[in-house]
Amino acid sequence: MIMKPIQPKKITLRKLQMKLKQPFTTSFGTQTEKEFCILEVEDKNGNIGWGESGALTFPGYNEETTITNQHILEDFLIPSILGNSYDHPDQFNQQISYIRRNRMAKSTVETAIWDLYAKNNGVPLYKVLGGEKKDIKVGVSIGIKDSIKELLETIEEKMDKGFHKIKVKIKPGKDVEVIREIRKVFPDIPLMADANSAYTLKDIDLLKQLDQFNLLMIEQPLEHDDIIHHSKLQKQIETPICLDESICSYEDAKNAIELGSCKIINIKIGRVGGHSESIKIHNLCKEHNIPVWCGGMLEAGIGRAHNIAITSLSQFLIPGDTGPSQQYWHEDIIQPEVEVKNGIVQLPSGNGIGYTVDKEKVKKYTVYEKQFTVS
Repeated sequence: MIMKPIQPKKITLRKLQMKLKQPFTTSFGTQTEKEFCILEVEDKNGNIGWGESGALTFPGYNEETTITNQHILEDFLIPSILGNSYDHPDQFNQQISYIRRNRMAKSTVETAIWDLYAKNNGVPLYKVLGGEKKDIKVGVSIGIKDSIKELLETIEEKMDKGFHKIKVKIKPGKDVEVIREIRKVFPDIPLMADANSAYTLKDIDLLKQLDQFNLLMIEQPLEHDDIIHHSKLQKQIETPICLDESICSYEDAKNAIELGSCKIINIKIGRVGGHSESIKIHNLCKEHNIPVWCGGMLEAGIGRAHNIAITSLSQFLIPGDTGPSQQYWHEDIIQPEVEVKNGIVQLPSGNGIGYTVDKEKVKKYTVYEKQFTVS
């Protein structure tokens, strides 16, 4: 099939603020709302591609923030694509390769270009990405709770809804005993712990204690940018290590696999700079029999739709964090909202991301807007 090129003619950058249904606590802190950028890219044919940034308002997960994303988008990335023609979205990455890091900002544009590319060619996004699945199993991420009782009640609620994996956040002081109590009540559920870089190699004896609980994995226990220390840790614990923050590129994944730093990799589209890099990491992991799964950044509907599309690739063997819209938001900015039935999300059949962006809802939550057109 000969694919049609795209030519962005008009771009609208918006910053939105949406209140979470309930606070979400990790070792970084507690979030009660999400402020984030979305991008609307329109071509000469009137087709529109949508992208969403996963960056937070504070540089806790990585170095990017909503404000730095806005700056990079306005002053560098958006001007670079207006009026250009792309035969394939990969060309965008080649064009802006001189810009260091700022991967979540880059991903905001790149995913919008992928969506536009799919719509311009009249096919679902997951198909042009190379996806094979028609439905995907999903898990759920549960933040740190004030009490074990509240955590156990939340887990029971999520298991009753059919989620295929439970991820719980841990931090020093709320780790081994928390997992122990979960296993007393739920001895057989697929369970993983996410440390969000809260530990060091000095905590090896503590982390070894988690081996007794038959966890699917422990996610990013050590430094956010580390690969070497994780290699040392993985050799001393039985629980599979999953790397998240440390994997920002194909090269990071390649090095981690060669060093034996992990047995699983979490792919977040924004963290690695978009779909193209996600595909490269996915293919590398498939070659080395490393399972991957899709993590979340508390995305609204646009980002959630892109996560669903990438998860259709074959090596996404572990349920991801792409839960239903209603789990996080009082109302989402897409129609229909993302729904999960018996722990399954169906891939949408529509062109591009397969969901319609509700512009009235977008307007309702927009706190900043700027348009760019070809001069």
